[in-house]
Amino acid sequence: MTKKPSWVIDKEKAKRASAAETVWLFGLHAVRDALLNPARMRLRLIVTRNAADKLADAIAQAGMEAEIADPRKFTAPLDPGSVHQGAALEVKPLDWGSLADVAMAPGMGVPRLVLLDRVSDPHNVGAILRSAEVFGARAVIAPARHSAPETGALAKTASGALERQPYLRVPNLGNAIETLKDMGFVCIGLDGAAEANLGVVATQLVDRPVALVLGAEGPGLRERTRELCDHLVRIPAAGNFGSLNVSNAAAVSLYAVTQA
Repeated sequence: MTKKPSWVIDKEKAKRASAAETVWLFGLHAVRDALLNPARMRLRLIVTRNAADKLADAIAQAGMEAEIADPRKFTAPLDPGSVHQGAALEVKPLDWGSLADVAMAPGMGVPRLVLLDRVSDPHNVGAILRSAEVFGARAVIAPARHSAPETGALAKTASGALERQPYLRVPNLGNAIETLKDMGFVCIGLDGAAEANLGVVATQLVDRPVALVLGAEGPGLRERTRELCDHLVRIPAAGNFGSLNVSNAAAVSLYAVTQA
């Protein structure tokens, strides 16, 4: 019998691990929107009586049977300190399809994407998903490693946007940038030290598909990511010491490339 190569074995293990993975969402908004999302595979719902009353319509629409928990002994396996508001839902992560599927999905206007280079804070990613939904971005894309996974904290910060806004994690961000460029996207990297002004560059790309690339606060974009970007731009600040965190920078950048 021929022995399988190690890379095939590793790939099969990763596939099995992914199939077994579940996520606990919590908070009324995140749970309600997941209950109403027909694409979401739902496994277990734990709610207090008060939360069950508030979510009654969504629970009925999802066709789920809720487990009623004592608010003093909430039994869902959440991290201590999670503000669950009496509602927790175990789900499978969403499958948004391939990079090409999300990049060129039907939508209003010229395609816009947000790429995140090692942005690992779930609260920042959740806020970016909200902005991406508001400004009509096709997707938020991040590397599978060194980025925020789909978690309850991310979903709660996204306030329901996770159910509607594609969040795709790819094996290699640099390769994804190259693929997008082959598809006709112009990749704009945000860099506080860049000479070019975001607003000026945005006005030159009104009719072109654009991918905004943002790095983690502190280290910023990695070297290869910077090299692959077609433009490096900065968000102009009124003073020498002002700066935005990555979620605010994403919102400003999305506004610039959608309103130019």
